[in-house]
Amino acid sequence: MDSFITIRFKRKTAKRFQAFSKTHFKSHTEAMSTILDFFFYNEISPKEKLGPTGRRIEAKLLKRINAVIAIMRDVEKTQTKPTVAMIQSLFETEEPTKKPLIVEKKYVEEKKEVRFREKQNPSNQL
Repeated sequence: MDSFITIRFKRKTAKRFQAFSKTHFKSHTEAMSTILDFFFYNEISPKEKLGPTGRRIEAKLLKRINAVIAIMRDVEKTQTKPTVAMIQSLFETEEPTKKPLIVEKKYVEEKKEVRFREKQNPSNQL
């Protein structure tokens, strides 16, 4: 069995470590060993910051996604919809009414009714 050694910590720090150790590990020795291994294997210092947290990264991503959505909506309103409308108006031409060519002009026989007739006088008949 390994022997123990005493290390002096401030009371506040010792209480924090004990609470952390109880929630995550079986013993204080195992907790301290795991913490030291973590820093050793990852080659980081406990004093340096690891960068933005997950919540900060998520908030930044949401802002950027909202900005992209706004840009896409603006492009849709100002460019896509008017362009589609113009192209549709070009393709939605009405069929022109068929006008007969001058050469093909058809003459309709009309019944010619005489509106005025000459009077036949018996004296004119010779």
